[in-house]
Amino acid sequence: MTESSRNTLDLVVSIINYRTARLTLDCVASVLADIARTPGLAAHVVVVDNASGDGSDAVIADWIAGQGPDLPVTLVRSPTNSGFSGGHNQGIAARAARFYLVLNSDAVLRPGFFAAILAAADAAPAAGLFAPRLEDEDGTGQISCFRFPCPMSELIRGACTGPVTRLLARYDVPLDMPPAADRIGWASFACILLRAEMVAAIGPMDEGYFLYFEDAEYCLRARRAGWSIRYVPEARAVHFRGGSAPVKSLAKARRRLPPYFYASRSRFLRQAHGPAGPVAANLAWHFGRALAQLRVLAGKPRPRAVEAEARDIWINVRHPLGDRRAPEGS
Repeated sequence: MTESSRNTLDLVVSIINYRTARLTLDCVASVLADIARTPGLAAHVVVVDNASGDGSDAVIADWIAGQGPDLPVTLVRSPTNSGFSGGHNQGIAARAARFYLVLNSDAVLRPGFFAAILAAADAAPAAGLFAPRLEDEDGTGQISCFRFPCPMSELIRGACTGPVTRLLARYDVPLDMPPAADRIGWASFACILLRAEMVAAIGPMDEGYFLYFEDAEYCLRARRAGWSIRYVPEARAVHFRGGSAPVKSLAKARRRLPPYFYASRSRFLRQAHGPAGPVAANLAWHFGRALAQLRVLAGKPRPRAVEAEARDIWINVRHPLGDRRAPEGS
């Protein structure tokens, strides 16, 4: 780790709170504990309350005040629910640093996290993003590195059928873990380290996304600008998943997803694959659903799609860079 300049920290950790005060404080405590374990690390934590409106910002403010004046934690109160990108852009803008850790409130760091990930970052100056090992509380690894979504991956998703997935495996979005370095398209922003030079070069996260796909877009933008992504399994974080966003649980139950998810999907497909990208992906998804119907001929049930998805995937297709469909009041 190089010596910090007088005005620049080694690290700023950006955490968004949205009605998750207890999770957020557990997350902050794990960060502070590992900062203390890392000799010479000049670091600061920025908690951005995304207009929670439930008093959780006051809970966090009281906790910070109760820890004493030297606590390296700042609370930023966003006037609106600015979404994932908007919240972290505020956290990153709050203080200058050599590196920024984007961290979910539903995550905690394992001991030795900073020593491992910052050593990897210092050893790879051409890399702009560093993805740690995400795991369940019991240590089971999570899939956190991916290929970019594309029309063929949407065909796989629509078909939800083993032979189709195997035939088109090179387009399937999830990567086997640990991933081969040259296959990582993007990594989960539940926990990721960003190099400040890269952030300055490619700009802030795209606030045209409310939630979802903003991490894929940022990785795409970084890769197009020549920055690579490194997976650092020695740096470990527990990700409890779904602390403040309902989409994963809704998808698992096959219930209807919020419009902002599909607006984000359309935006990414346009940015990644050009004007025809969203339409091509949707047609591929529908073709996949038709293939799924063939399972019935083999006496197998047709995989159930998420409620109303056949219609909802067309949200914002005509204007994919338009309204992000954020919830009212955001």
